[in-house]
Amino acid sequence: MGRRPARGHRRVPHTADVRIEAWAPDREGCVAQAVAALVDSFVDPGRAEPDGRAAFRLPAGEDPDLLVGVLDEVIFRLETEGVLPLATEVRPTDDGGLRVEWRIVHADAVEATGAVPKAVSLHGLRFAPDGDGWSCAVTLDV
Repeated sequence: MGRRPARGHRRVPHTADVRIEAWAPDREGCVAQAVAALVDSFVDPGRAEPDGRAAFRLPAGEDPDLLVGVLDEVIFRLETEGVLPLATEVRPTDDGGLRVEWRIVHADAVEATGAVPKAVSLHGLRFAPDGDGWSCAVTLDV
Protein backbone atom coordinates (compact mmCIF):
# COMPACT_ATOMS: atom_id res chain seq x y z
CA MET A 1 0.00 0.00 0.00
CA GLY A 2 1.31 3.48 -0.86
CA ARG A 3 2.13 6.27 1.49
CA ARG A 4 -0.87 8.33 2.59
CA PRO A 5 -1.20 11.94 1.43
CA ALA A 6 0.09 14.64 3.79
CA ARG A 7 -3.43 15.48 4.92
CA GLY A 8 -6.75 13.75 4.59
CA HIS A 9 -9.57 11.85 6.20
CA ARG A 10 -11.65 8.75 5.73
CA ARG A 11 -14.51 6.77 7.13
CA VAL A 12 -13.56 3.33 8.42
CA PRO A 13 -15.78 0.29 9.05
CA HIS A 14 -17.49 0.15 12.43
CA THR A 15 -20.21 -2.20 13.65
CA ALA A 16 -22.92 0.19 14.81
CA ASP A 17 -21.78 3.78 14.74
CA VAL A 18 -19.53 5.80 12.42
CA ARG A 19 -15.75 5.80 12.79
CA ILE A 20 -13.60 8.45 11.15
CA GLU A 21 -9.87 8.96 10.88
CA ALA A 22 -7.99 12.13 9.95
CA TRP A 23 -4.37 13.17 9.60
CA ALA A 24 -2.27 16.24 8.79
CA PRO A 25 1.24 17.57 9.31
CA ASP A 26 0.15 19.56 12.39
CA ARG A 27 -2.39 19.41 15.22
CA GLU A 28 -4.60 22.18 13.87
CA GLY A 29 -4.69 20.69 10.38
CA CYS A 30 -5.70 17.35 11.82
CA VAL A 31 -8.61 18.97 13.67
CA ALA A 32 -9.73 20.63 10.41
CA GLN A 33 -9.56 17.28 8.61
CA ALA A 34 -11.58 15.63 11.39
CA VAL A 35 -14.30 18.26 10.90
CA ALA A 36 -14.37 17.47 7.18
CA ALA A 37 -14.56 13.74 7.95
CA LEU A 38 -17.48 14.28 10.33
CA VAL A 39 -19.41 16.33 7.75
CA ASP A 40 -18.59 13.93 4.92
CA SER A 41 -19.86 11.03 7.04
CA PHE A 42 -23.48 12.07 6.56
CA VAL A 43 -23.76 14.64 3.73
CA ASP A 44 -22.44 15.18 0.24
CA PRO A 45 -21.61 18.87 0.02
CA GLY A 46 -21.35 18.48 -3.76
CA ARG A 47 -21.16 21.91 -5.30
CA ALA A 48 -22.60 23.73 -2.31
CA GLU A 49 -21.20 27.20 -1.80
CA PRO A 50 -20.67 28.71 1.65
CA ASP A 51 -23.26 31.31 2.55
CA GLY A 52 -21.80 32.56 5.81
CA ARG A 53 -19.01 32.43 8.35
CA ALA A 54 -18.80 31.35 11.96
CA ALA A 55 -15.98 31.42 14.49
CA PHE A 56 -15.45 30.26 18.03
CA ARG A 57 -12.65 29.73 20.52
CA LEU A 58 -11.88 26.81 22.80
CA PRO A 59 -9.84 27.42 25.95
CA ALA A 60 -6.65 25.49 26.60
CA GLY A 61 -7.07 21.82 27.34
CA GLU A 62 -5.73 18.40 26.57
CA ASP A 63 -5.47 17.74 22.84
CA PRO A 64 -8.20 15.04 22.75
CA ASP A 65 -10.55 17.36 24.65
CA LEU A 66 -9.94 20.12 22.11
CA LEU A 67 -10.71 17.76 19.23
CA VAL A 68 -13.93 16.60 20.89
CA GLY A 69 -14.88 20.21 21.63
CA VAL A 70 -14.58 21.20 17.97
CA LEU A 71 -16.51 18.15 16.74
CA ASP A 72 -19.20 18.69 19.39
CA GLU A 73 -19.55 22.26 18.12
CA VAL A 74 -20.28 20.96 14.60
CA ILE A 75 -23.11 18.80 15.96
CA PHE A 76 -24.40 21.61 18.20
CA ARG A 77 -24.50 24.16 15.36
CA LEU A 78 -26.28 21.67 13.12
CA GLU A 79 -28.91 20.99 15.79
CA THR A 80 -29.42 24.61 16.87
CA GLU A 81 -28.72 26.67 13.73
CA GLY A 82 -29.05 24.16 10.90
CA VAL A 83 -25.58 24.94 9.51
CA LEU A 84 -22.53 22.88 8.57
CA PRO A 85 -18.92 23.84 7.93
CA LEU A 86 -17.73 23.47 4.34
CA ALA A 87 -14.24 24.76 5.10
CA THR A 88 -12.42 24.89 8.43
CA GLU A 89 -9.40 26.86 9.56
CA VAL A 90 -7.93 26.13 12.99
CA ARG A 91 -5.26 28.21 14.68
CA PRO A 92 -3.63 27.87 18.11
CA THR A 93 -4.27 30.61 20.65
CA ASP A 94 -1.61 32.07 22.93
CA ASP A 95 -3.01 30.17 25.92
CA GLY A 96 -2.90 26.75 24.22
CA GLY A 97 -6.51 26.72 23.08
CA LEU A 98 -7.88 26.83 19.55
CA ARG A 99 -9.57 29.43 17.39
CA VAL A 100 -11.81 27.85 14.76
CA GLU A 101 -13.20 29.64 11.73
CA TRP A 102 -15.74 28.04 9.42
CA ARG A 103 -17.21 28.86 6.06
CA ILE A 104 -20.71 27.51 6.58
CA VAL A 105 -23.72 26.42 4.56
CA HIS A 106 -27.29 25.75 5.59
CA ALA A 107 -27.82 22.02 5.94
CA ASP A 108 -30.78 22.04 3.55
CA ALA A 109 -28.39 23.08 0.75
CA VAL A 110 -26.49 19.76 0.87
CA GLU A 111 -27.58 16.21 0.14
CA ALA A 112 -27.95 13.87 3.11
CA THR A 113 -26.18 10.54 2.58
CA GLY A 114 -26.25 8.96 6.03
CA ALA A 115 -27.32 9.15 9.63
CA VAL A 116 -26.65 12.44 11.39
CA PRO A 117 -24.19 12.06 14.29
CA LYS A 118 -25.72 12.77 17.69
CA ALA A 119 -22.53 12.81 19.77
CA VAL A 120 -18.80 12.19 19.80
CA SER A 121 -17.91 9.03 21.71
CA LEU A 122 -14.92 9.07 24.03
CA HIS A 123 -14.54 5.31 23.63
CA GLY A 124 -11.58 4.54 21.36
CA LEU A 125 -10.75 8.23 20.89
CA ARG A 126 -7.21 8.82 19.65
CA PHE A 127 -5.54 12.15 18.85
CA ALA A 128 -1.77 12.49 19.00
CA PRO A 129 1.40 13.03 16.99
CA ASP A 130 2.43 10.11 14.81
CA GLY A 131 5.36 9.43 12.52
CA ASP A 132 4.04 11.71 9.77
CA GLY A 133 2.50 14.55 11.79
CA TRP A 134 -0.76 14.22 13.73
CA SER A 135 -3.61 11.73 13.41
CA CYS A 136 -6.89 10.99 15.10
CA ALA A 137 -9.60 8.35 15.19
CA VAL A 138 -13.07 9.15 16.47
CA THR A 139 -16.32 7.22 16.84
CA LEU A 140 -19.50 9.18 16.21
CA ASP A 141 -22.74 8.04 17.84
CA VAL A 142 -25.58 8.05 15.30
